[in-house]
Amino acid sequence: MVVAKIAPITGKFRKRLILDISVSLGLGTAAGYAYWYGMHVPQVRRRDEFYLKLEKEKASGLVSPYRQLA
Repeated sequence: MVVAKIAPITGKFRKRLILDISVSLGLGTAAGYAYWYGMHVPQVRRRDEFYLKLEKEKASGLVSPYRQLA
């Protein structure tokens, strides 16, 4: 009976580790951009517009300084 030698599998762990790290960094970066430009920037824009409007109203004298800000 002749047993053929099978070449050992080498470098599989390293290749898988590099793939996992690359995918996780790519997905993490994509998720970060999605949060930043999809949620954070619009919220900050709405907040800034609100305070700009409030400041203009105060400057024109239309709003009492004791107005409740719901």
